[in-house]
Parts: sequence; C-alpha cells; structure tokens
Amino acid sequence: MKIRVGFGFDVHQLVEGRELWLGGILLEHEKGLLGHSDADVLIHTICDALLGAANMRDIGYHFPDTAGEYKNIDSKILLEKTVDLIASKGYSIGNIDATICAERPKLKTHIPAMQEVLAKLMKIDVDDISIKATTTEKLGFTGREEGISAYATVLIFLKDFS
Repeated sequence: MKIRVGFGFDVHQLVEGRELWLGGILLEHEKGLLGHSDADVLIHTICDALLGAANMRDIGYHFPDTAGEYKNIDSKILLEKTVDLIASKGYSIGNIDATICAERPKLKTHIPAMQEVLAKLMKIDVDDISIKATTTEKLGFTGREEGISAYATVLIFLKDFS
C-alpha cells in the first residue's frame, strides 16, 4: 500500500452581501466570504490538500477563477470533482485533519453538521474527518474579522495489488 500526505491552506475575505458557507453548510452571519465560487474556505483547503497529496497541483489549476463555469459554484461540487480526480489516479482518502481560523461566528456547534456533509460528499466515515476551530485572539486579519482561513492535512492511499 502506498501512502501520501497533503497539506492545504486557503483564506477568503469577509464582506457584506455574501452568504457564509463553511464545510458545506450555510451559517447565519452578517458577512460572507468573497470569492469566485461560494468561497467555502474549508472545502477549498481540503481540495488543495487532496490534490497536493496526489501530486495533481492545486484547486486553482483544476477550477480556475477565470472560468465562467465556476462563477458562484457550490464548493461541494468542487470537492466531489476533486475526489474523482484523485480516484482517477487510484487514490482513496484515509483521513482529514482540518482547522478553521475565525473570530466569529463561533463554530463548535456546527462542526458535526460539517463532518456529516463532508463525509457524504467524499464517501468516507465521519470519524475520518477531524475539524477544529480556533481564533487568533483578535490578532491579524482574522482577529479583526476581515477574513477566515483554513488549514488541512490529509492522508490518501493507493492499494498496491502487484
């Protein structure tokens, strides 16, 4: 069995007039994330981590923000396509460990719903998705509530039948 690890990072600006999508769920908040798609920063970082682990470049390479077909796209679709891309090279997902960095909204109560949505999309067990939330103690752009960032580490594997 061949095992590979990937790391992802993404950040999006918080702005008025946008919905806030995180981990595939809509959260009530006075601001949302700015982006070409729905700007789900958690899903984007997971996509980057998966693509990196499979040595398949990054989310911008496969789903460029210059392509009209991805304008306002639901990031859940991008995640499904990413899982298909890594599967085309024979890879399966082992587990995901992700962290969302945001001052507000508080995310603790929303994490189980995010895990359920993401597990269904990636066809893996909920127990294989760890999502944590933290703040930056009011420091930096996150602390000033100008944006939200996310980090993810993933493990993928290729079963070797030779």
